[in-house]
Amino acid sequence: MSNLVIRVVSYTAEKTAIQAIRHQVFQVEQGVDPALEFDGQDETAIHLLAQIEAEPVGTARIRLLSEQLAKIERVAVLSSCRGQGIGKRLMEEAIVFLNTKNIPETKVNAQLYVKDFYQKLGFEQRGEVFEEAGISHVEMRLRSL
Repeated sequence: MSNLVIRVVSYTAEKTAIQAIRHQVFQVEQGVDPALEFDGQDETAIHLLAQIEAEPVGTARIRLLSEQLAKIERVAVLSSCRGQGIGKRLMEEAIVFLNTKNIPETKVNAQLYVKDFYQKLGFEQRGEVFEEAGISHVEMRLRSL
């Protein structure tokens, strides 16, 4: 997709776009409680924003949990733009970013229905299925190359 641009952005500068995407995907579509979705950790996280023709269409958040481990979360693409590889590109850009920071391991809490998506990116399941925000998830990990 040649007109897709993904950037690391300031949460403060892009808060409206990030929140709008996450609201639509997680609250409207999946019924996640706003208090769980907007958990007070956005201000200290790293954010990626995907845009097509300057219109925000997807986002992801990275939290550095330690010098050894990062977590990619809140990966969301608007329904009208799914199936175009935007989620995959967001994840690839997040992984590249973490590699430049020399973070050796990355985790995601993957919703069970998208587990295969993360496996294709090299993530491996850790542990059993668990519930988060009323949705079945599984922890997955990726070691840097």
